[in-house]
Amino acid sequence: MPRVVTAGHVNWDVTLRVDRLPEPDGESRIRSQQSSGGGSAANVAVALSGLNVDAGLVGSVGDDENGLLARRELDEAGVDLRGLLTVSDGQTAVKYLLVDEQGEVAVLGNDGANEAVTPDDVDPDYVRAADHVHLTSQRPDTAAALAETASAAGVRVSFDPGRRLADRDFSRALDAADILFLNDREAESVLEAEYPGSAFADRVLVIKHGSEGAVVHTPDATYEHPGFGVDPVDTTGAGDAFAAGFVAALLEVEDYERAVEHGNACGALAAAAEGARAAPTESELQAFLDEQY
Repeated sequence: MPRVVTAGHVNWDVTLRVDRLPEPDGESRIRSQQSSGGGSAANVAVALSGLNVDAGLVGSVGDDENGLLARRELDEAGVDLRGLLTVSDGQTAVKYLLVDEQGEVAVLGNDGANEAVTPDDVDPDYVRAADHVHLTSQRPDTAAALAETASAAGVRVSFDPGRRLADRDFSRALDAADILFLNDREAESVLEAEYPGSAFADRVLVIKHGSEGAVVHTPDATYEHPGFGVDPVDTTGAGDAFAAGFVAALLEVEDYERAVEHGNACGALAAAAEGARAAPTESELQAFLDEQY
């Protein structure tokens, strides 16, 4: 059984590299186009596999060509797919990622079959057998079922709710999560006060600052890391790579300072390459860290 179960979206990504992100009534020039698998849960699972962590995936795709391609990529990456639901006559979610010359990203997409997994589709034994469950954006009731099942079994839960956090009621999943990953914008929508006085002061809160690193608040201490100086090419999936690096390091050694360092390194390396699946392998990560010190 996989050590880490990730749960959430599985997409087929169409990446359009443009000269600039379009404005209302404006036009941008497409410089290149490529297609590949995506979706935060899938990206984290693939990144974990590259870091030599056995990973499984709970999510859904359609039975169309894009679903077949997405499933094939995941299987080739070594991700356990027993929790991946294929929806009959369903369309796999497609995301159009617009990436400008500075590596900034805008996203267009349809949900497709992405949130077909209901609480009844979750295998409790699959969740309980893991050492860690990592949740990304998905149906709130399914996220809650996964988080509560894992928590009741003593399995650590992390949650990276993503861009739609402010629009969805993830309160039950948030309540059951041990580690919460947020970027600056998401933190503003969740935290009613600074960490020591917030509703999340009893767990671990990871605030990602992009190229400026990240800070980890725990009930006992705060750890900051400034990040690594790389020239961003494409920030798509950099947050997913960060989460994978953080979780993989924490599974090896219970050290949050080390975990945020590894998360930042994975995020930086992903941002320095094209595509949502640019997270480093374990050997690439170690070589990068050796060069830094």
